[in-house]
Amino acid sequence: MDKNILIVGGSSAIAVACAREWVKRGANFMLAGRHPTRLDAVAQDLRVRGAGRVGTFVLDVNDFDQHRAMLDAAVTELGRIDIVLLAHGTLSDQSECERDPQAAVREITVNALSTIALLTLLAGVFEAQKNGSIAVISSVAGDRGRPSNYVYGTAKAAVTTFCEGLRARLFKSNVKVLTIKPGFVNTPMTAGLALPGPLVASPERVAADIVRAVERGKDLIYTPWFWAEIMLVIRSLPGFVFKRISL
Repeated sequence: MDKNILIVGGSSAIAVACAREWVKRGANFMLAGRHPTRLDAVAQDLRVRGAGRVGTFVLDVNDFDQHRAMLDAAVTELGRIDIVLLAHGTLSDQSECERDPQAAVREITVNALSTIALLTLLAGVFEAQKNGSIAVISSVAGDRGRPSNYVYGTAKAAVTTFCEGLRARLFKSNVKVLTIKPGFVNTPMTAGLALPGPLVASPERVAADIVRAVERGKDLIYTPWFWAEIMLVIRSLPGFVFKRISL
């Protein structure tokens, strides 16, 4: 049976790569995001690749009043939702967040609170239909508060914890909740950053991990796999050592 998939942040690099993997499996889509021109381009790309149905919805995730309308539009377009991928977010400017409390709150809102609000609505939908999969992109940055990005990391830690609780709640309804923790990924969001080349993954590699994890009903993945070992070391460092290291 074809899968009906809702993707929030539908024009992001990882989301597009995931959609291209899913379209090979006969999926239909609803794509939500801020940029109508980009959404339309992704939708057309998926149609050319063989997608049966592709709808779009222009959504500012920080406008929580739009969330219900977006979900209603997805159900109208697709009939039901089998898989949701939450792939929206921004890479916070840590220096700005340190200077401006409003910037810090804005980044927490887009990277954590909007996701939590969406998941709260989605939980009701999936609980009622008693099956399906919810996949949420968090980050390795949420594993420990590092001075270089602790505002972003705080948001992702909140998402990870929320997903853990939601996973336990929805387990009783046969609904899977997957937390995705990518490391460095070569996307427009990271363009211009001085990243360590050997640790940087392509969106396609991350997407392959995500699609596979959804199919297997996984609870949590690090992607690529080696980030699980890297973060194990980072989490194991004593606080008196960790605070002296610039990461």
